Amino acid sequence: MEQDNFRQRVFHVVAAIPWGKVTTYGEVARLAGSARAARQVGGVLKKLPEGSSLPWHRVINRHGEISLTGPDYIRQREALRAEGVTFTRQGKIDLTRYGWQGETP
Repeated sequence: MEQDNFRQRVFHVVAAIPWGKVTTYGEVARLAGSARAARQVGGVLKKLPEGSSLPWHRVINRHGEISLTGPDYIRQREALRAEGVTFTRQGKIDLTRYGWQGETP
């Protein structure tokens, strides 16, 4: 039951991330009320059904990087680029510029 509540809170937080912004797994966990559950956030998002409308692609790691690999990495990167998010040559996203911490747009 508690896991289902956490999952729902994660969905709620991720749904609130504005277009063109990103946040970290840890920030999602904090906003969902479980500050030390960043890995669990990744697990929740990994289990999203195919074609989900939740903007999962807006969640990245604390270093400003995409944690996924292969085709999933490319899909996330392209989705972020389509929203105007830029990457450094090292593949990082400027969290100062694009980061969202739960504030309203």
